[in-house]
Amino acid sequence: MADAENAGTQGGTYELLRTIDWKQGLIIAMGIPILIVPSLCDLSLNLWAMSILIWVFSVLSGFLLNLPLGEMCATFGVAGIGGSIQHVYRDDEKYKNKKINMGRVIGSLGAWAYFATWVPVIPIFTIMTGVYINDYFDLGFDGFTGTLFYLALGALIYGFIIISGRKGLEGGAKVQLILAIITIIPILIICLVPLFNGMFHIDTITNEMVPVSKSWSGTPWIWDGDTVLMILGCFTVAQWSAVGWESAATYGAEYKDPSKDVPKALTACGLLCLFMYFVIAFCMYGTLGQAGIEEAGASTLIPIARGDFGDIGGLLAVILLIAGMVMIIQSAFLATARTIQIMASDGNMPLLFSKTNKYGVPMNAMFFEAFIGFFIIVAGITASQILAVSALGFAIALGMCCCAFIKSRRDPRFKDVERVYKVGKIWYAGAVFMAIFEFFFMIPGLLYYVYITMGLLYVFVGIAATFAYVPCWMLIQYWNYKHHSEVSCGINFGAGGGKKEASTIKGTR
Repeated sequence: MADAENAGTQGGTYELLRTIDWKQGLIIAMGIPILIVPSLCDLSLNLWAMSILIWVFSVLSGFLLNLPLGEMCATFGVAGIGGSIQHVYRDDEKYKNKKINMGRVIGSLGAWAYFATWVPVIPIFTIMTGVYINDYFDLGFDGFTGTLFYLALGALIYGFIIISGRKGLEGGAKVQLILAIITIIPILIICLVPLFNGMFHIDTITNEMVPVSKSWSGTPWIWDGDTVLMILGCFTVAQWSAVGWESAATYGAEYKDPSKDVPKALTACGLLCLFMYFVIAFCMYGTLGQAGIEEAGASTLIPIARGDFGDIGGLLAVILLIAGMVMIIQSAFLATARTIQIMASDGNMPLLFSKTNKYGVPMNAMFFEAFIGFFIIVAGITASQILAVSALGFAIALGMCCCAFIKSRRDPRFKDVERVYKVGKIWYAGAVFMAIFEFFFMIPGLLYYVYITMGLLYVFVGIAATFAYVPCWMLIQYWNYKHHSEVSCGINFGAGGGKKEASTIKGTR
């Protein structure tokens, strides 16, 4: 593609530019291990030391999910899960005489489910950052004053990310590298020190591998149906955190050499997450044990740091966690902005969000993300509740992504497409397995987890957060039909309704 200053336009929309290599893609996604923080305590309270295995297996499941995704991103030049599902399911020729283009409905719903997963990361970690600052320094913000504090903090964080990323992913990668250096390495030190100073005890893990009783029911621990459902629910919550390194593939349309950069970025990020998630969960549990985790609550790293280095260590932990949370907010901002941009380019979101600045950055999409973040903060929803609701969208998006990969291999439309990067047969089988696992095991387990821990209302909220998009999509199609003839239309509104099916806005692939 052309350089930023020479980027071509069509209808006022700039193309996404191929400006990064695999190392920059890895750096931008390096905030992913911090995703363990919101659910680290919740999983430990429900499953005790078994949660360590859940974290490891959830990261490993990411290889079955993310490498096939990498093939689609590299081959089709699309942005991540959202772009892949939209591209594969879009079949305008098949549905050209139909009232509704079901391929576009399915594709856009998958992209929305992915968007509904990542955009909540922004308010989740804004709220958690505020909680850590408020609690550690005993600022006393609560209720209305607490909401104002979170809003002010959000304005600072979002403003920083928008300004630092306005000139493209290269600038964002530089900021991310600085944050990674001051966050990941010290957090590893804090977690590893107990292995050498006597605070860590392996017996704590072996003696508490499974709970004595079910925390959600108060009954003795037995391996029955509701136990299996709770484990699957916890696995899905962990997957929300531990499979997030797929964000390295979100920039598939922006790597200089997708055939090499995509698999390298994904593999490196996956191995980093596997190491980080195991070390953090293993060392935390072996150091604190179940009683210590219950006492620490969400602030699990603070008592470990204090044990390592005293009160100064506790302060250091807060500073590092804040820096890490800013990292993951930036990762979410950049990845989700691409999803919104690609949906708008395909006519599945308002056209306004398809536009990028001269550096190829979808600024309107980023402002929209900030607005949603502020709205959720004002609503007063807790971080755990936001996470549980958004985890359903992620499970749906992952399952649909696996189906899209399978379709990309079997659909005659793609048989002659050159695979600039192609995974082996084992990954095809893995995608089939994960599609079945996500839809028929993970999603029921998550719904059970949400129902037991939060109530039936949040089950409906989680479902609505994904499927309420369908009527919104129909309204967007009608608006585009009336006002934007250059945009593809997924509904045939009558005479001339199908004339726009072949047209898409530049930047879709």
